[in-house]
Amino acid sequence: MANPKPLVQATGRRKSSVARVRLYEGTGVYVLNGRTLDNYFQDPELRRRAHEAFKITELEGRYDVHASLHGGGTTGQSDALRLGIARGLIAIDPELRPALKKDGLLTRDDRRVEPKKYGLRKARRAPQFTKR
Repeated sequence: MANPKPLVQATGRRKSSVARVRLYEGTGVYVLNGRTLDNYFQDPELRRRAHEAFKITELEGRYDVHASLHGGGTTGQSDALRLGIARGLIAIDPELRPALKKDGLLTRDDRRVEPKKYGLRKARRAPQFTKR
């Protein structure tokens, strides 16, 4: 099935995940790496995050989402998808920006895993102390 030209393309990132999102006029269908939303994200919380931008702007069912997700795990990918969708919606209608910004959907979550330090077991966890 050849898709028409996308309305907008946007990118979302979180941790080491990247989501390249394309929005089309449609009925609310999600295609993520060739799979449906329910098939791609098993956890209902991750699916809820993906829908969040549409729910806030009350545009559920108006656009189809085709996204290419790679890197990281499921949580990072769902948050990257959420950011990509929010950015795409703003490109379509800039007046949606205040509503999305108020709920923090336009801010990239820049938290990373803290690197492990030498002499420690993890980033901060020291080896168990032995007296003898």
